[in-house]
Amino acid sequence: MIENIDENKINLPEKLINLPTKPGVYQFLNQTGKVIYVGKAINLRNRVKSYFQSRPQDAKTTALVKHIADVEVIVTDSEAEALILEDTLIKKLKPRYNILLRDDKSYPYVRITNEPYPRIFPTRKVIRDGSKYLGPFTEVRNLRALMRILRTLFRIRSCDLNITEETISKKKHKICLDYHIQKCDGPCEGLISQEKYNENIKNAVQIINGKTDELEKFFEKQMLSLAEEMRFEEAAIVRNRLQLLRDYTNQQKVVSSELIDRDIIGLSRQDELACSLVFKVRDGKLIGKRHYILQNSADFSDGKLIQITMEKWYLENEFIPKEILLPTEPEQTEFVYDWLRKKRGKSIEIVVPKLGDKKKLVNMASANAEFQLKEYLIAITKREQSVTRAVLSLQRDLRLSKPPLRIECFDNSHIQGSELVSSMVVFENGKAKKSDYRKFIIRDVHKNDDFAAMREAVGRRYKRVLEENEALPDLIVIDGGKGQLSSALEVLKELKIEKKVNIIGLAKRLEEVFLPNSSEPIQLPRTSSSLKLLQQVRDEAHRFAITFHRKLREKRTLHTELTDIKGIGKTTAQKLLIEFGSVEKIKSASQEELKKFLTEKQLSNLLEHFKQ
Repeated sequence: MIENIDENKINLPEKLINLPTKPGVYQFLNQTGKVIYVGKAINLRNRVKSYFQSRPQDAKTTALVKHIADVEVIVTDSEAEALILEDTLIKKLKPRYNILLRDDKSYPYVRITNEPYPRIFPTRKVIRDGSKYLGPFTEVRNLRALMRILRTLFRIRSCDLNITEETISKKKHKICLDYHIQKCDGPCEGLISQEKYNENIKNAVQIINGKTDELEKFFEKQMLSLAEEMRFEEAAIVRNRLQLLRDYTNQQKVVSSELIDRDIIGLSRQDELACSLVFKVRDGKLIGKRHYILQNSADFSDGKLIQITMEKWYLENEFIPKEILLPTEPEQTEFVYDWLRKKRGKSIEIVVPKLGDKKKLVNMASANAEFQLKEYLIAITKREQSVTRAVLSLQRDLRLSKPPLRIECFDNSHIQGSELVSSMVVFENGKAKKSDYRKFIIRDVHKNDDFAAMREAVGRRYKRVLEENEALPDLIVIDGGKGQLSSALEVLKELKIEKKVNIIGLAKRLEEVFLPNSSEPIQLPRTSSSLKLLQQVRDEAHRFAITFHRKLREKRTLHTELTDIKGIGKTTAQKLLIEFGSVEKIKSASQEELKKFLTEKQLSNLLEHFKQ
């Protein structure tokens, strides 16, 4: 159970004294009410008060405390529950002073459905319906191969039929091609018992979890037993299954002679970034790995980074191994140990090896983490270096300190002051990024005031950017001359970001470029790639604004003209507009043409409406 603490608006010192001593999550807010840090605690009052004590603190904590204006807490029943809530809030809010764990990939899980005859298949969506989930799996190609092996070994059904004892007895389903090609044992017609089918599922789960030794021994024993009974055809089938299983396990790297389940965690750091990596070892074989890029990590200890990695990894994974090898102890060792022991239901060993084979395994994990971090940094460098010629030309012509890799352009659209809208389009490295486009219905301007509309659109956009802690663009382009540019610049000054971002205005008549605090525009060469890029960006913003405006106008026309007629609803009005193209053409259409879409009563009401 989670309980929200509804605090009255009191000053911070009083609020700290009155905080509960229970476990939960705390959120620090700045002057604007934005959450800048999220943390968990076993005792909320003691943990939050520790930030304001006079003992020495690291640079990041000192900077954090300076910006704290308020604190909000959520009480939970346990610290483990607080951990889950903390993870959810950090993902949602992305607070500035938290370590941000870059994990934007969606890795698949293996789902075992909650049915009498379960299905097993990969999925990226977790549905809480009693199904069991294994994973996540980072090697998608290997996962597909594993699914094929499981279907061959255990003939698990691939259909989505709702198979129960009742449907089998009533013969509601028929066997399909999979049965005839020996990919399924026909549970839909009761050709395999529920007990036997679920035994196959249990064995399949063992393989997914990397536990293959016992299964190999079972197949070998079964094969020999069938051969002794002279059931050679059945023994050959089991032999083929055993060989398929051995081929699969032989592909896995043996990292230890000990047949033990363990996770090995490594860590590598460079400046503001760090990379942690987890090796999954089952029965001594490496069956998978996962790495995390940790941003904003410079001022945090290795123990803090290891703890964050462990929390993230074991929130995702249900299986907890007997042994976990680490390069250093987590910051809250006691909490981590208790949480994992309760989740496993058995004792576990958390080891920081100093010598020997286990130390070599941790070093191997850290070496792989270092490699992944270098790969990430190389990818960033390549992305920065692969700047198009037009972007570099624009940097040169506008004398910008860095290439305008991200450009955001604003335009207004209206007809005689009605349906006033603004659009914002985004170009990254010279190419449109339509997923980041934004539309604004102007709310506070009730007349044809282009400057005020631009102020509102720009203000709403960058106020949201600051609230969401998003990155500012490298260049803002305003469609219009000096007036529109001045209006946008006013807003940027109010938000105190005018010195953090470059902004220009582009007047269409002479293709003049206006710069802030400059009375005279500059003209880029007509044939330059930089001007062509600006024109492309401006024209796309204009197109997007016009399209949005047209849709709003059509909605309004649809409502005022046709849906006001008695008996004609939105669906009928839409059909008429699609067929005839406009209200004017509907007015001039013959009654014979209209009768195809309207009843006699509707037609009568429509003609009477137009007559009036």
